[in-house]
Amino acid sequence: MRRPVPGQLTLALADSVPDDTSDGRGETASRRGVSPKRAALLQRAKIKGRDQTGTEGDLLERIADEGNLARALLSVVRNKGAAGSDGQTVDDAEEQSEALLADLHQALLSERYRPQPVRRVTVPKPDGGGDRNLGVPTVRDRVVQQAMLHILEPLFDPGFHEASCGFRKGRGAQQAVSQTCTHLEAGYRVVVDLDLSKFFDRVHHQRLLARIETKVADRRVLRLIRMMLKAKVAMSDGVHVANEQGTPQGGPLSPLLSNIVLDELDWELARRGLRHVRYADDFLVFVRSQRAGTRVMASLRCFIERRLRLKINDSKSGVIQPDQASFLGFRFECEDHRGIAVWPSKKSYQRISRKIRELIPCNWGNSLEAVFAQANLYLRGWMAHFRLCTEEAERAFHALDAHCRRRVRAIIVRHKKRRRYLRRHLLKRGVSWRAATGAAYRCRGVWRASNHAGMTRGYPNAWFKPRLASLKERWKELNPKPLGPNEQEQLVLL
Repeated sequence: MRRPVPGQLTLALADSVPDDTSDGRGETASRRGVSPKRAALLQRAKIKGRDQTGTEGDLLERIADEGNLARALLSVVRNKGAAGSDGQTVDDAEEQSEALLADLHQALLSERYRPQPVRRVTVPKPDGGGDRNLGVPTVRDRVVQQAMLHILEPLFDPGFHEASCGFRKGRGAQQAVSQTCTHLEAGYRVVVDLDLSKFFDRVHHQRLLARIETKVADRRVLRLIRMMLKAKVAMSDGVHVANEQGTPQGGPLSPLLSNIVLDELDWELARRGLRHVRYADDFLVFVRSQRAGTRVMASLRCFIERRLRLKINDSKSGVIQPDQASFLGFRFECEDHRGIAVWPSKKSYQRISRKIRELIPCNWGNSLEAVFAQANLYLRGWMAHFRLCTEEAERAFHALDAHCRRRVRAIIVRHKKRRRYLRRHLLKRGVSWRAATGAAYRCRGVWRASNHAGMTRGYPNAWFKPRLASLKERWKELNPKPLGPNEQEQLVLL
């Protein structure tokens, strides 16, 4: 089976803290350009954050440890993020780190800490299906949530089902795609796609706290989590609204809480002997026939709505074929003789096509260097995720590369303004008089001229190679072909 190799995805943990303020070459933090405040935080996290062992009853003391809080503040600062309802930015918090950490340490241990209202932010969904509500806690509250995550995650993560791949250390999209390919290759080629409607807004607080209580014996920590769940929501008009259900999608603790809620679903599917893969609130169930899929979907609907008290989005759920599903932006094609092919989904392809039109507009008035800078940043980030596609997707990457190059050529045509200037420019670039004249005078419109032989000869693909990122070439770099027997033998001899 053709699937991503184990080294295909490297996970960078945001909450990891260096063991020292030097880089191993004798350079201090200040010499590397790190601010004194950041260096002090690193030192405090290293010295006071070592001993995190203890009993289940002293979780609050471990959360409030100044070293743990320093690590949490470092993580929040590195992740950037917008200001909360109080207007404090991460830069302000870093400058006031000493006073902030001391205040949080005392407030947590004396149980005087109270979460502030969560700022509501509404962003449009990528597929155009309405808006998504995000909750932005204050920087102070994000530090506390991150500190809680450091202590609570080791308690819950070992007990999570292996089919859960989202927001877990050492697991991610690579594992989810690999498991999906394994189930499809085993013959389970009918997919039950269930979409949870507004999952983060409908989490039942009492059920969630009951699940947390099975691993957390410290009542003070349970009370702290309850206060965070019940924190009011600050709307854009300044009104504070009470929150009776749901967990804010945007806080550091939200991914862990979502995994705790849906872990019950994972083990229920395992108890029934069903194969499935889950990444956060996106999950697929694999069966062998359409009839089995219809039966499984009906039974899971009852469990999710009655037991978990969540709702299913009927318009986005169904029993479908693998190539119709969109899981983490991928679709899967089952080829009897060649295995499982992994492609970008149709929605992902449409989304990046729209983004390319935004990043490389044909009426671009600035320099080409500016358009290359912003396009390369997005294209490299996009391929960092879609590197998990198999070699069949090279055709799609090649088409996107060609579209990017044509749009850049259209910008060049527009920059020349007059036809005689364009012909003169192409002649200077070594294009024949006939091809240059055809591109300048025989094409109606900028878009047609951008694909004329005169433009493609004046600006061949080789001209773009050092300037514009190529999705196809980047995929090849991230997925090198394994060495053959002869090449391996030559490498051993060398």
